[in-house]
Amino acid sequence: MKNWFLVMGLFLCLPVMAQTKVVKKNAVKANNFGISYSLPKTSLVVEAEVTKVTCKVGPYYKYAEKYLGVKDVITADKVYYELGKVSLINKGVPDPDNTYIVEFKAGTVAPYAYLTEDGLLCSINAEYEAPQVSEEEASERKKQAPAHVADVSVFSEELLIAGSTARQAEVAAKQIYRIRESRLNILTGDADNLPPDGESMKLVIQQLEEQEQALTNLFTGIRTKETETYDVTIVPFDNLEKEVLFRFSPQLGIVDADDLGGAPVYMNLTAIDRAPALEPKEAEKKEKSLKGIIYNVPGKALIEISLNKKNLYKGEAQITQFGTREGLAPVMFEDKKAPVKVYFYPETGAIKQIIQ
Repeated sequence: MKNWFLVMGLFLCLPVMAQTKVVKKNAVKANNFGISYSLPKTSLVVEAEVTKVTCKVGPYYKYAEKYLGVKDVITADKVYYELGKVSLINKGVPDPDNTYIVEFKAGTVAPYAYLTEDGLLCSINAEYEAPQVSEEEASERKKQAPAHVADVSVFSEELLIAGSTARQAEVAAKQIYRIRESRLNILTGDADNLPPDGESMKLVIQQLEEQEQALTNLFTGIRTKETETYDVTIVPFDNLEKEVLFRFSPQLGIVDADDLGGAPVYMNLTAIDRAPALEPKEAEKKEKSLKGIIYNVPGKALIEISLNKKNLYKGEAQITQFGTREGLAPVMFEDKKAPVKVYFYPETGAIKQIIQ
């Protein structure tokens, strides 16, 4: 029997730029001085970066060593995939079985709470700002635009009218050496017509380098890369051993867990800090004793993700399903002179800080 739920299938993850929205809730007479919220259960989001590498052969690849002295060239068109960084995000999702209403006494000084849009508790009597996705992180997810092997704008008249492929390769190689010579003359000051200033020189050098690269690609070919991120989300309720998250193939990229065209990517999840299991009567007694503001005390698990016995990820994560729940008495918030402020981790429902 599977001991985890596959919450979301394999899909392409587009960059998410918006921050998590939070909502301020006031405990006032209109709502009987009560605020409802949900505790989260842990879902683990496994993010895998996959790069599609497209190789385009250059028309003069057979002459690369003869004219340019280059041996490492692309000799045939092909596409292959590389599995890159694998990371794990601990994300809390509302647990419908653990939704509460906390009621404050009428004498409490202006009690309020911040909740996420889906009702997870962020803070009580304290301002809360959700974290934002950094521009640097977002830029890392941008795709690289595909490039072309042949840019006809760099073809000289001599190259265009050359008859055979061998003759074209010879002309292209001579053009590359002329460009290199021109660039060297500009840099050493030996050119007849030097650029008038530093910016102009920088622009001319850049254009010469682009022309040289475009012509060189005719011999070496070109590799373009497009990197995308794939997510798999699971909600664990017990230890996992060699559970298949997805499969990976250098020819196909990431494929479904049941597609034998790829090698399995395994997850092992082992509880290293877990609340002791209670008998049904004990669990019921504790549930009835919980009063006030209920929060999570998460357990902890060691997580390893591997492919072909190669470790892709290893780390620890807090798992609310492995922990227990406790309560803060409402009397803590009845001091009119110094109301208590409490911050929570919305992804786990655990207390982050109490300020008195």
